[in-house]
Amino acid sequence: METIKAKITRWYFNFFPALWASGGRLTYLADDFSVVKLRLRKCLRTRNYVGTMYGGSMYSAVDGIYMVMLIKRLGKEYVVWDKEGCIKYKKPGKTSLYASFKIDDSEITAIKATLETREKYEKIYCVDLLNENGEICAEVQKTISMKKKATVTGAAD
Repeated sequence: METIKAKITRWYFNFFPALWASGGRLTYLADDFSVVKLRLRKCLRTRNYVGTMYGGSMYSAVDGIYMVMLIKRLGKEYVVWDKEGCIKYKKPGKTSLYASFKIDDSEITAIKATLETREKYEKIYCVDLLNENGEICAEVQKTISMKKKATVTGAAD
């Protein structure tokens, strides 16, 4: 169940210009950013010339979600960046589309452990955009780059 704090945060994200302009809306946000659910409504703004979902809306609705989740889950001592993205269209989006993002605690623990021994870590995250029948309309891959922030350990002479 979504807490009041998560609802307020979700509301904030839904009015963030990049997400709002794409037509995407967060429909669920876990308090700890471990789960995010998104709906991309088919409407005049998200339709293309032939009346199906515009590919740019599909991509921009999911762009940045994994990056923000990792920023929130890893904490302020880590730097997280989107490095690369790819979308593969599987079938026309004739209805609203839905996506679910999940990053569990064990993955966060593994990322932190990896960054104890490596300067940088990159991981590919995948998310499917599903139509109202549960069919995959598009597959999106996001390469996310993570590293620990450098710490200052003393004053310069």
